[in-house]
Amino acid sequence: MSDTLLPFDIAALLDSDQAISEYLSQVLADGDTDELIRALGHVARARGMTQIAKATGQGRASLYKAFAPGAKPRFDTVVKVMRALGLQLCTTVSRG
Repeated sequence: MSDTLLPFDIAALLDSDQAISEYLSQVLADGDTDELIRALGHVARARGMTQIAKATGQGRASLYKAFAPGAKPRFDTVVKVMRALGLQLCTTVSRG
């Protein structure tokens, strides 16, 4: 008997605003910008890429490419997707 491993999909766990907020907060705390782009892609998939595409005026395929590993999306694309997700950028003064 062999065991089959299923691929892990973080988007399946992002089923509430709290889960999404905690996930993105941790990714931001780590400071890896590539991981932040991937994380926003996971959140967009969790919320429904078709819905996000409509809200941003972008094509679904373009959004999948923009948030794929190694992608470097334009900042305005990131901001549009964040707004469509109901997220906003906030700044605080760093201590140290």
